[in-house]
Amino acid sequence: MADNEDLTSGTRFAVSVPARQEPFPLKGCGALDWGMQSRLARVFRPDTRRTVMLAIDHGYFQGPTTGLERVDLSILPLLPYADALMTTRGMVRSTVPAASRTPIVLRASGGPSILRELSDERIAVGMEDAARINAAAVAVQVFVGGESETQSVRNMTRLVDAGQRYGIPVLAVTAVGQELTRDARYLRLATRICAELGAHFVKTYYCEPDFDTVAAACPVPLVMAGGKKLPERDALTMAYRAIENGAAGVDMGRNIFQSGTPAAMIRAVGAVVHESAKPEDAYEQYLETPEKEQGLWPTHPPAHPLAGSRPTWSRCRAC
Repeated sequence: MADNEDLTSGTRFAVSVPARQEPFPLKGCGALDWGMQSRLARVFRPDTRRTVMLAIDHGYFQGPTTGLERVDLSILPLLPYADALMTTRGMVRSTVPAASRTPIVLRASGGPSILRELSDERIAVGMEDAARINAAAVAVQVFVGGESETQSVRNMTRLVDAGQRYGIPVLAVTAVGQELTRDARYLRLATRICAELGAHFVKTYYCEPDFDTVAAACPVPLVMAGGKKLPERDALTMAYRAIENGAAGVDMGRNIFQSGTPAAMIRAVGAVVHESAKPEDAYEQYLETPEKEQGLWPTHPPAHPLAGSRPTWSRCRAC
């Protein structure tokens, strides 16, 4: 019912106070639409503008990777510690709880397996389906210098066009073949091409020396790829150096879920990324994990990641 007490005319206009406008202050996103910025603010923590992404999409080309044989057992307990989960739509719909508050970065390219030429990928997920899943972003592999370089770049630009329509950011993942060198010159080339052609953030490898030039030359956020499994101290040192030299976060998989204590490792990585913890301090934090949690495997499906209870653990005979 309409207000009939003469309260329809407001008086608190604060005419001397300029209107507030607060775009998400992330590198390269000032001109993006509100929905795009909002999704990026789900992936990158607003207080630090950094992210700890947990990558578990390896199965889309190499099957059940060590540590990902049972995602429901090994990964779901880690979700509360991840800023975003990089995975596939099959894993989202079959395994990830819909009530999880961890944003999804959805793998959107694929095709060949490890038995074929990996650069020959195609778009594997439409942006409409990414919207149905409520993805915070989609990820596409880009093989700069690979046999199917042009096709992979075309995959990315098509997803960027669709992402602009739906307000969903695109993460370009720079792939480095065995015949290519992961040096600063190559990484500057690959990341800059992805950004110039519209990627909203880019995932790439860390390199020494001159990773700072890779980050500086890329006009959008760089997220460091974890790569192959390293000793925990080395992985934390790599993450620290990447952040110190301009990375906006990390996307780690094997260095977390193949760790002896994955929950402790992802917490230590979070301390490096969000608290600028020194590698030695983060490693000490990792080592402080109670002995009963080290080298363990759940004997029954863990409680929902949003619940407060913990699963029962026993020694894993297979490890």
